[in-house]
Amino acid sequence: MAFELPPLPYAYDALAPYISEQTLRLHHGKHHQTYVTNLNNLTKDSPLAEASLEDVIKQTVGDATKIGIFNNAAQIWNHTFFWQSLKKDGGVIPAALEARIVADFGSVEKFKEELTQAALTQFGSGWAWLYEENGTLKVGKTGNADTPFAHGKKPLFTIDVWEHAYYVDFQNRRADFVKAVIDHLANWDFAAEQLGV
Repeated sequence: MAFELPPLPYAYDALAPYISEQTLRLHHGKHHQTYVTNLNNLTKDSPLAEASLEDVIKQTVGDATKIGIFNNAAQIWNHTFFWQSLKKDGGVIPAALEARIVADFGSVEKFKEELTQAALTQFGSGWAWLYEENGTLKVGKTGNADTPFAHGKKPLFTIDVWEHAYYVDFQNRRADFVKAVIDHLANWDFAAEQLGV
């Protein structure tokens, strides 16, 4: 059983003008595909080749001898989650999720500020996240391929801040990319579904 590249949940041009078709084709078709190809090569003829993606991540997190496997598996998972975190005409937070955000952050504005800061202050490559931990919504960031899921937290939403996510459209303007995602593309319905509200 080989790992496969999941299809995007929308057309390559669906997120324009904020994320161009060119960016999505490169990001999904080249970068995401490379992680899949690498993971298949790294796990070939091993028990991990038959494991689910989630099990590969759980079995390799923190194991320095399997860092290549973890990085590629986590990047497949993170990217698949990222595609679901986006949608055309996004940015509207459903009432039930908004109530949880206000309860845990004080206001939607404070939540968006924290999420933006997590995305902007992640040095180098990584991810900004909304996740649930011990019944509380939190914002955090992870470097490189790391993911809250690998550490027992429940991811609800993510923003990819690797440069390949935005460089074609925004060059070095990460802040503009993050604002575009939060204001126009964020699929808060998906986040609410992950939370079960």
